Amino acid sequence: GSSAASDVYKRQVLDRANADGWRLMMRQLLSVMLLMAASLAFAEETADCEPSKWGPEDQIGAANLVTPERVAAAARLVKKGQSHPLGIIIDSETPAYPPRSLSLQVVQPGMEGGKRLFEYDGILADDVVQMWFGIGSQLDGLGHLGEKGYFYNCNRDADIVNITGLTRLGTHNMPPIVARGVLVNIAKHRSKDFLEAGETIGTQEIKAAAKAQGITFEEGVVILFYTGWTDAKFESDPAAWGAAQPGIDNAAAEYLASLNPIAVGADTWGLGAIPVKKGDMTFYEHVTLLKKNGIYIVETMNTGRLAEEGVTEFMFVLGQPRVRGTVQMIINPVAMW
Repeated sequence: GSSAASDVYKRQVLDRANADGWRLMMRQLLSVMLLMAASLAFAEETADCEPSKWGPEDQIGAANLVTPERVAAAARLVKKGQSHPLGIIIDSETPAYPPRSLSLQVVQPGMEGGKRLFEYDGILADDVVQMWFGIGSQLDGLGHLGEKGYFYNCNRDADIVNITGLTRLGTHNMPPIVARGVLVNIAKHRSKDFLEAGETIGTQEIKAAAKAQGITFEEGVVILFYTGWTDAKFESDPAAWGAAQPGIDNAAAEYLASLNPIAVGADTWGLGAIPVKKGDMTFYEHVTLLKKNGIYIVETMNTGRLAEEGVTEFMFVLGQPRVRGTVQMIINPVAMW
């Protein structure tokens, strides 16, 4: 009897050990599966966004390239004492990417019925405006266009986009941009007054035009392109001007990003060619520059005078209005040479 009881006890101990071993193995397997799932989620997240080389908290991207040394070098480009506004004049009729618009009213508050506000016979006028900041000459901030739920530096749109303004990446964060600016005249390189809608500017053409015009690129520069599009179409055919444009292709944006500029822009309203060439994606140059590299875009730059006078490099100065949380901003940079 004792032998049989002993055998039963041994089987119970063995069964318990087997059960404990099975539970341990399942716990270990579950841990491995959870680790793999976390690793896959991390891999997917890092594939959809690129952390900034300036650190996980950075909000200004390529504006970090504004340094005292570069500001001083840019100032040395001013030799003739000439200056020119790079912003165009805008109004309620200015074509803009739908549904953007502008409405301006000038009022004289408190002066109804001939009332006077002061102890002297003074008069007063104020403005009231309702508008989108992405009209005319504009700055595209780092929270303007992203991909797969992310803007620059792995900022999720769900986390930073509020109806009352961006909680991160607002254009108000930017310091003044003072830099060497260069103008690559693509219209001149093609021996024509202006490029047609949809004509693309590729990497090799940028290199060839820059070489022919004696332009060098270095880190921290502002690169502008002259296509002649705005000078040719903005006043004569505004509907056509706003419906399409010449511009860089997707691959050229990658090349320009590799040069580490502060900003890239053109005399067009959207930088990339519209309609896009076969195989390209619409406005993807924005994703490449803004989201992937923290490089700003400046649009509708008024560069006709610079092109006409053969100005290829200049001091670029931008102090944008600092409205908290803005995605874009109307701007009037100044070129000085």
